[in-house]
Amino acid sequence: MKSPTHFIGNSPIAQALRRLISTIANSAATVLITGESGTGKELLARSLHEQSDRLGGSFVPINCSAIPKELLESELFGHRKGSFTGAVADRIGRFELAHGGTIFLDEIGDMSLDMQVKLLRVLQERVIDPVGSTRQVPIDVRVIAATHRDLEAEIQAGRFREDLYYRLNVLPVVSPPLRERPQDIPELLNFYAAHYKAPHSQAIRFNPAFLDALANYAWPGNVRELTNLMDRFSTLYAGQELDIRSIPPSLLPKGLVPVQESMLLQMGPCVSQDMTPPPEVLAEMGELSMVDQPEPQDNEIESIIMLAQGMPHLPPEGMSLKDRLAEIERNIIEQALERSQGNVSRTAKLLNLQRTTLIEKINKYDLRTA
Repeated sequence: MKSPTHFIGNSPIAQALRRLISTIANSAATVLITGESGTGKELLARSLHEQSDRLGGSFVPINCSAIPKELLESELFGHRKGSFTGAVADRIGRFELAHGGTIFLDEIGDMSLDMQVKLLRVLQERVIDPVGSTRQVPIDVRVIAATHRDLEAEIQAGRFREDLYYRLNVLPVVSPPLRERPQDIPELLNFYAAHYKAPHSQAIRFNPAFLDALANYAWPGNVRELTNLMDRFSTLYAGQELDIRSIPPSLLPKGLVPVQESMLLQMGPCVSQDMTPPPEVLAEMGELSMVDQPEPQDNEIESIIMLAQGMPHLPPEGMSLKDRLAEIERNIIEQALERSQGNVSRTAKLLNLQRTTLIEKINKYDLRTA
């Protein structure tokens, strides 16, 4: 399946954004897209290009923060052979490559002040000066810029030119964070589950509790974080229905780990299926020690506890070893919980147990946690 060519979702925000893109697509005016990292600013820029009358031309993206400032001028405007050390041939810049189409200047807020001056001149005069050339090159390009920075604050700090800001901000577009449109999350999950599914395999699915947890998660990395998570799960759990209780905590976003702990305490571990990824995958990720190691056998646990207790004297009438061991185990877990202030993860580390095993024992003995 191809990557999306439109802004996915049926929330009012997503619908309004698609209408705005459709309205301004054929304008020649410069567009400034603002929004947090990972919200899909390049996707919006591509949508503008693909709905415009410039579709027959090229869409040329460039990340202004990813190229050293001393090379950015050559990347944007091109250079002539011999114009500087290493210029062994003429090079066409991104603006000239985008002639008749669209250039997308991503992370424009990271551009140096001297380059901002040169870009302003290009936007005003619609010509470029390749490095080392004495001939100006006219260009016919739709310019779309994007940034995750607050450019008005950057202007106040002296890091961005006010005149360039007004030249870019003719048609402003805001790319919303995912937390502002949670109703779109199920559709995004379904799309990327199909996008990343293995060949000849079904797409992964989520049980209702996990889907609800994902819909209520804040997604600080926005859609980029969601797509990365779907790629990870589709690789490790191809074709399966996922239950949050069965996912190793290290494979979950940090913000979902407390949700997982709460569900484990309320519902207990998931026993319907084994969702542990292959050992070789966990080993490569550095997770084997915490996820895939077997628990000590019962007789080993009993030996440790008996040694710790100094081999108590067996009364003449005998005793229930099982009850005695359970009492000792409960007492040790209580002490560990108290020492770790009820934190399940820290308690599990103190006792060298998997968290799921510890939670089973906490439920068994009806112990309180934080």
